[in-house]
Amino acid sequence: MYPTWFFRKITTKFLPSLTCLNPSSSHFILNPQQLCRLLSISGKQGTNFKFGSSIHCSIIKNPHFDNSINIFNSLLFFYSICGHLRHACKLFDEMPMRDAVSWNIIISGFFTKGLFTVGFSYFKLLLCNSFAGFDRGTLTTVLSACDEHKFLNVNKMIHTLVIVHGYENETAVCNALITAYFCCGCVSSGRKVFVQTNDGNVVTWTAMVSGLARNEFYDESLKVFVEMRRGLVSPNALTYLSSLLACSGLQALIQGCQIHGIVLKLGMHLDLHIESALMDMYCKCGSMRDAWLIFESAEFIDEVSMTVILAGFAQNGCEEEAIQVFMRIVKEGIVIDANMIAAILGVFGGDTSLAFGKQIHSFVVKKGFGLNTFVSNGLINMYSKCGELGESIKVFESNGFSRNSVSWNSMIAAFARHGNGSKALELYEEMRQEGIKPTEITFLSLLHACSHVGLVSKGMEFLEAMKNEYGIRPKKEHYACVVDMLGRAGLLNEALTFIKLLPVRPDVQVWQSLLGGCSFHGNSDVGTYAAAQLCAEEPDSPLPYILMANIYSSKGRWKERAESIRRMKKVGIAKDTGASWIEVDKRVHSFVVDDRMHSQTEVIFDVLLVLFRHLTDEGYVPDKRFILRYWHDDNDDDEQSNTK
Repeated sequence: MYPTWFFRKITTKFLPSLTCLNPSSSHFILNPQQLCRLLSISGKQGTNFKFGSSIHCSIIKNPHFDNSINIFNSLLFFYSICGHLRHACKLFDEMPMRDAVSWNIIISGFFTKGLFTVGFSYFKLLLCNSFAGFDRGTLTTVLSACDEHKFLNVNKMIHTLVIVHGYENETAVCNALITAYFCCGCVSSGRKVFVQTNDGNVVTWTAMVSGLARNEFYDESLKVFVEMRRGLVSPNALTYLSSLLACSGLQALIQGCQIHGIVLKLGMHLDLHIESALMDMYCKCGSMRDAWLIFESAEFIDEVSMTVILAGFAQNGCEEEAIQVFMRIVKEGIVIDANMIAAILGVFGGDTSLAFGKQIHSFVVKKGFGLNTFVSNGLINMYSKCGELGESIKVFESNGFSRNSVSWNSMIAAFARHGNGSKALELYEEMRQEGIKPTEITFLSLLHACSHVGLVSKGMEFLEAMKNEYGIRPKKEHYACVVDMLGRAGLLNEALTFIKLLPVRPDVQVWQSLLGGCSFHGNSDVGTYAAAQLCAEEPDSPLPYILMANIYSSKGRWKERAESIRRMKKVGIAKDTGASWIEVDKRVHSFVVDDRMHSQTEVIFDVLLVLFRHLTDEGYVPDKRFILRYWHDDNDDDEQSNTK
């Protein structure tokens, strides 16, 4: 980037000679190559439109350059890159001659401004022009603009032109095709072009690694990366960035550490983008200590790095740490952007201070971040998780003009979270009427809502519509939600049959959902099978032992209950302590069973005793079926008889 004084200096030195040129003179003070260079610099600076226009005036006055196609192309580039497309069109129409470069510049100018219709109209004119032909630059220009799913058919037509006109062996064109196909989500076509590319370079391999990772083919992306390193082409910084994205998607900590070692050896770890990608990889893999070490040791921290570390703490359940880092950022006077706000809003749950959330909302209003979709969606989730469904609705309704699918998903999830399934389904219909296409997250929230209100048939309809109507492949989370829905409805055998017919291998979530349904309905037969499968998937989890103990106690089978607890203790697994919390005067108070650590313990227990007496007087009878205690082996029989 050139400073303004640079152009003032050039103007002072050369412009008098350019504008006061004697018409009889046959030469400029600058030759054509220098003029082209000067126009290029002026265009890239973007703020020197008057200077470039002055050069244009001087060129018009001097007929010596009338036939210089390079100068006219440089002028055309200058007007296009400065955004003055009206001047560019006028110059293009008046040019005495045009070549492929001229057409490429005018087409690229409109594409850069997002004026695709006009850009494609010029491309069509070029194809119909018998005096001018397109070149590989034209093809790469058009392909680079077709980076959305709606341009898939355009990419296929360009691919046809590539083959018909013999450009299929041009590496730059093949690279652009691979990138365009992956950007449109057409992974199979991107693979085919890659395989058929004879002389692939680092851009070719990087386009493949990056494209597969961005389309969530993480495992294949890493395989291509490994194959690349075994070959003759050395990866560059962008290749390593893409491979780290694949590691993040797979949560492949070992491979991510290996790539970290490579970039350290190559000295690329100081690159801001790679630092952020490494932090993101460690956060996604649950290794917050390594992510924090990179954050703390970085020479320079930008907004992306701070957003990544805040989001990482939120994703890994480190809410307190995220809040502390955010408060440190505020105290140090670092400029906070909308992405940081969206990241810190992700830490909120039932045990997070609602007062703190309201302070962040005030900050959002003050800074004018309310129209940012990610921030507004974060506010919707924050309020709903903190129990303020009404506030979520207010935020949702206040962003009527900037809602996207995520906004609708957040609100549907909020209603589902609060057990208002009918409102969640109603909102889904409104979403469809607004023309918003549902996503996989939408269906996950809908299945969750159907599960909590017992709408089994409606939930199965959503699963079918997801696959058949919208072409969305269900993930394991969707299948787990369906199993939970069937289990809550008492259809445990149907849930087991559903699991056995799944096209994917059931994971921990699926078996947990089935075992939870068995615990709710006291079904020991299916529960025993589900518990065995869950133990095989997650040997260190106390959940199968706890839930089976609940099932046995609900049926009065005390020996089996005690045996389940004994097995859990024998393998050295401890049950996580449950906690309750309440916020009073902007402070969150947490409690566990029989907690005596609070400073007001005696007062709290006195109040609880009074409340319990009132409940008993009103006819309340406590349900002791699911009371779970850690018994000593030698007291098992006594405690069993007492419980009976």
